[in-house]
Amino acid sequence: MAKNIILTGDRPTGKLHLGHFVGSLRERVRIQESGSYDEMYIMIADAQALTDNADNPEKIRESIIEVALDYLSVGLDPNKISMFIQSQVSELTELTFFYMNLVTLARLERNPTVKSEIKLREFNNSIPVGFMTYPISQAADITAFKANLVPVGVDQLPMIEQTREIVRSFNNTYKKEVLVEPEAVLPNNEVCLRLPGTDGKAKMSKSLGNCIYLSDPSEEVKKKVMSMYTDPNHIRVEDPGKVEDNTVFTYLDAFCTDEHFAKYLPEYKNLDELKAHYQKGGLGDVKIKKFLFNVLEEVLTPIREKRKIYENKIEEVYNILERGSNKAREKAQETLREVKEAMKINYFEDKELIKSHIEKYDKGE
Repeated sequence: MAKNIILTGDRPTGKLHLGHFVGSLRERVRIQESGSYDEMYIMIADAQALTDNADNPEKIRESIIEVALDYLSVGLDPNKISMFIQSQVSELTELTFFYMNLVTLARLERNPTVKSEIKLREFNNSIPVGFMTYPISQAADITAFKANLVPVGVDQLPMIEQTREIVRSFNNTYKKEVLVEPEAVLPNNEVCLRLPGTDGKAKMSKSLGNCIYLSDPSEEVKKKVMSMYTDPNHIRVEDPGKVEDNTVFTYLDAFCTDEHFAKYLPEYKNLDELKAHYQKGGLGDVKIKKFLFNVLEEVLTPIREKRKIYENKIEEVYNILERGSNKAREKAQETLREVKEAMKINYFEDKELIKSHIEKYDKGE
């Protein structure tokens, strides 16, 4: 019977934020607690982060522990999953190199995620080769563990599709079903597919400085929520307001429940009633922002508390990462052996090859 194997992760370029939480972290915890999987690997993708941070390795080095703390604080359990550091599993680099022969430069250039990331980083004509081959590296990460399920945000869908292409190309080229085609697992709530930044920009991004981090203290969260982008034409309380493209309401769509209204805004039964009042006029931005702050505090408070516990156990966190990396390496080694066998480059393990050459030269051929 086929196994359910999950692989997902994040680049360690800073602390994780609410976009990560609704985009994939919350789903990872849900899957972990469901028990509907056989193996689950969570990767801190430091090697990929270095593709556009090669001149600042200290940033990546310092971010690894921050990401690990965020993982543990949201509820990822090292007793149920394997949490590992990408660069500590060298087999992933070897697989990436072999897969490079199966992908054209033109195909990489067409990848929508790569194109948008190149534009965001303003590389122009100075694109690092390592960054350009990011999709191939990601394919190596996924296939090394034979992951069939990959929880991701919607912006990563082109990467999953390219991985599927590489799997098909490898299996067809070497006439052996070694690699497994993965499926993306997206958040159930559509608004969570791409949570906007606090400034209303299309995406919450560390580089744009429009994030609410999972580790932000309460006063910082309040400051960011109260400065959030809403409807620029909703100037007076009595003015009708738009809920579409209104960042505060987008966040409420992502986080609030009817129970939150009973606790913090009992004059409304649910979000639909709140939206209707705002659209009609007579409801100020400050009131809905205060409500959103209370909702987010309910989400973030237990995360902060758990993070504090692990901040006092840093050596234990590194031990968790080391154990996870060792387990990940063992799994990747198995896949790499199969890949080399299929490619017929397992020279020292192929006893038939050695025997045939012995016989050949014994006969003086």
